Amino acid sequence: MHAIKPYCAGIIVVFIWAGWITISRYAVHTTLLPSDITLLRYCTALVGITPLLLKHRWKAFKLHQYLVVGLGVGFPYTMFSFYGLQEIKAAQAGVVVNGMLPVMGAVVAWSLFQQRLSLVRWGAVALIFVANITMAGSHLFAREHLTGILLLLGAALVYTMHMTGIRKWGFRWQDALVAVAVVNVLLFVPIWLILPSALTQAPLVDIVSQALYQGIIVNIIALMCVAYSIRHLGTVTVSLFMAFVPVITALFAWIFLGEALVSREIIGIIGCSLGLMLYACDRTPTSFAGKQR
Repeated sequence: MHAIKPYCAGIIVVFIWAGWITISRYAVHTTLLPSDITLLRYCTALVGITPLLLKHRWKAFKLHQYLVVGLGVGFPYTMFSFYGLQEIKAAQAGVVVNGMLPVMGAVVAWSLFQQRLSLVRWGAVALIFVANITMAGSHLFAREHLTGILLLLGAALVYTMHMTGIRKWGFRWQDALVAVAVVNVLLFVPIWLILPSALTQAPLVDIVSQALYQGIIVNIIALMCVAYSIRHLGTVTVSLFMAFVPVITALFAWIFLGEALVSREIIGIIGCSLGLMLYACDRTPTSFAGKQR
């Protein structure tokens, strides 16, 4: 039963993150500005984890470790994502951000943890990457999307840093929740005060829905599941779970946003599924070139 829990946590994250991309795509086209959504996300999360603050082992980690884990899925990640979503539709955004995670995760595992994947698993990573690119279609790389792509690649990069920090420094899910909420409230609130804001003009329903989903569902429940999965499954495996987000995002965007599900997206869904099955079915033991930290 204990072996199943990390996988269940990974599946939960896939659905939450797919919903996050969809609801964020909607939010950036409302009165709320990206800075407002980011503020709601972390302030709500901080209120939600208040009991953990009293029990947190503050001296267990160094300042730079708090910053890497906190900011990796903090306001740099959300601001990159929100501004990217203003230019690229939800299904394509899921491809760029989450489709790149297995590649970045595998490179980090190889370079930092000296983890050696089998050729079959490298093939699975490559298949998932190609499937994600296929889902996006060639028009994703049109010149008018360049800024959006770069912003979303920045989001993927900082999120990889977050996952790597959790693995490398042994953050428990409780530690990750505290780091993300505290670091981002302390650093982003002063920035928000000087940025344009439409928070006071936004409808209450938009404010409440974003606060609940961004702050509670994403920044507490999903982060808890991610940290738990990484500790038990490793960065590469969790990255592969995250790469399945575009599949669910495309379905959510089709159902809730009316973004058409076309043939290339169906091909991408099949390719992602096959890649994930190929990775999971390979029984070659994972090897390490040196001592893992």
